[in-house]
Amino acid sequence: MTEPVDEHAQHGYIGDKKAYLARLKRIEGQARGLQRMVEDEKYCIDILTQISAMTKALESVALGLLDDHLTHCVVDAAAAGGPEADAKIKEASAAIARLVRS
Repeated sequence: MTEPVDEHAQHGYIGDKKAYLARLKRIEGQARGLQRMVEDEKYCIDILTQISAMTKALESVALGLLDDHLTHCVVDAAAAGGPEADAKIKEASAAIARLVRS
């Protein structure tokens, strides 16, 4: 009989979950603020400035999650070796490529 797997124990970000959620809630507030700015017909450059700030905030979250993934999930898989290690490295490389393109 196999032991049940605690899926949350496998995620590298779990130790910082509250901080990530707080940052994402702030970003959500920024998105609502952008909507209000457009509704209120604010100056284009002011809206673009806020979009830039929101983009940087999202990038910061993404980089933190990527770092957590590399230092936890990928390192653990690499230590175990085999096809799982190869899969995790390919997965991380694909995620990095998506972030660079965005």
